[in-house]
Amino acid sequence: MNVSTPAATAEHRATARRLLGEGRGGRRERAAAAVRAVLRDRRGAIGAVLLAVFTLMALLAPWLAPQDPKAAGSFSPDILDGPSGAHWLGTDENGRDLLSQLLLGAQDTMLVGFTAALVSSVIGTTVGIAAGYFGGWTDRVLNVLNDWFLVLPMIPVTVLAASLLGNRAADLPLGRTSVLILVIGLFGWAGTSRIVRAEVLSLKRRAFVERSVVLGAGRLRVIRTQILPNVMPLVLANAVVYVALAVLTESTLSYLGLGDPDRFSWGGMLQAAQDAGAMSSGAWGYFLAPGLGITLVVLGFSLLGHAIETRVDPRLREQR
Repeated sequence: MNVSTPAATAEHRATARRLLGEGRGGRRERAAAAVRAVLRDRRGAIGAVLLAVFTLMALLAPWLAPQDPKAAGSFSPDILDGPSGAHWLGTDENGRDLLSQLLLGAQDTMLVGFTAALVSSVIGTTVGIAAGYFGGWTDRVLNVLNDWFLVLPMIPVTVLAASLLGNRAADLPLGRTSVLILVIGLFGWAGTSRIVRAEVLSLKRRAFVERSVVLGAGRLRVIRTQILPNVMPLVLANAVVYVALAVLTESTLSYLGLGDPDRFSWGGMLQAAQDAGAMSSGAWGYFLAPGLGITLVVLGFSLLGHAIETRVDPRLREQR
């Protein structure tokens, strides 16, 4: 019979810490190599450039915008004008500069997209790891919950939820924008959970995970140091693609009048352009600019997401 002595236990723990440290260093190198590979992919490079442009547009919007559309002096008698030297994209039905609205609208669109994807990824990753790693009744209960969220129709459910919660938005930091973030994030995690669970079921049988358990690492430590880092590439790829869906959903909800009326968004601009009859008035910048912005943002996230998926899934690389 083998009896573990304190010295042997300490040696095992030191070995485990050394192996985990080496694993973290190797993961950093692999992550850097993966980023370079994604950027070498034409789709990934185009997507990264598009997202960099729109992210900078959102961050620098207060300084790039020619005027503050909410200021009293921003209203002029030139309503629904086409592009001109004074107003590059024209003016709206109140005579306000459309370029300023487009730049400020990028803030809400990108904020909702990134934040909703973060909420969705955190919930989906947590549920997927818990279901795959612990198994048993935990897996069965979480699978039922996951399947229920998977079959929910995204747009009708988010429209209903945003309508019901919109009246309580006044107490939230970003008003109705906070409601859109929560609704889109809370109803979009099931796909991430399913992918993470399948990967965890494979990972927990791998030799390096079993070795960590034998060396005395607890469940939470194994999850934090072995499981989570290895599922993060899949989570990242899925999150990037989900940002595109979140942007589309936010634009749809804003277009339907469920956005924050005190903030500018591209979906809200499209709704205002339709209500003002911009298309028949020749103010094409009113509807074309936000529509093109939504299209390019979604295209950028989709291209980058597919490039990351190609990198993390060997089967997709073989098909190229």
